[in-house]
Amino acid sequence: MEEKQIIVENLNINYKIFGSGKPFLVLHGWRSNSDRWQSFSESLSQKNIKIIVPDMPGFGKSEEPKIAWSADNYVEWINNFSNAVPELKHGFYLLGHSFGGMLAAKFTLKYTQKVEKLFLVSASCIRIKTPSKKLAYNISRIIKIFYFFPYYELFRKFVYKYIIKRSDYLHVSGIMKDIYLKIISEDLSYKLPFIKVPTIIVWGPKDDLTPIEHADIINDKIHKSKLVVIPDADHYLNIKIPEVLAQKVLENV
Repeated sequence: MEEKQIIVENLNINYKIFGSGKPFLVLHGWRSNSDRWQSFSESLSQKNIKIIVPDMPGFGKSEEPKIAWSADNYVEWINNFSNAVPELKHGFYLLGHSFGGMLAAKFTLKYTQKVEKLFLVSASCIRIKTPSKKLAYNISRIIKIFYFFPYYELFRKFVYKYIIKRSDYLHVSGIMKDIYLKIISEDLSYKLPFIKVPTIIVWGPKDDLTPIEHADIINDKIHKSKLVVIPDADHYLNIKIPEVLAQKVLENV
């Protein structure tokens, strides 16, 4: 494994390289980083594949964006990163997990010629607006109004812990809070049918963050895509069963 730094869009970016051979770009999920993909990458790199895993801006050892980025900003960053890393200039396999899966799908839609094969792992491409999710989103917008109040941070944590109960928003700070609010509104339901590259969808049936029903929707919308379900797996395949995930990817490269 080799760890490198590079400047992309005036941000210092950390990334890791594993193995040699066919270039394979991995995009991690929200609150994740390249470290959490090391076991997976080491398993995959034994098969003539070069895995490149960046800490995306705002995660791991990479700098945060200076302004609140949208998913589109991240897509442009991925394009610029791939242009700056020699191994990625002439086409590559692309894997995205969770938040990274949504970005991988958006990137493939815009830069189809760069992606030879797409792997969507527990990808956050579908945003079904249930009443509870709508309420959580509206509450998060409202409490921001009171940022200047004394004890605002304690109030915010109380709301997220006892009212919203489950949200990554509680675990972010600074500009990443605004980025998170932009990201969670992104829904690719109507754009997925325009993905034309070979696509492999990998999911766990016990995923309670991106339910298996989302995998079925994505599989139905992307023409000739293939769904691979790993028995008893949940959302964190790269952490809990990295070797199994790597094997499923290898079976479909």
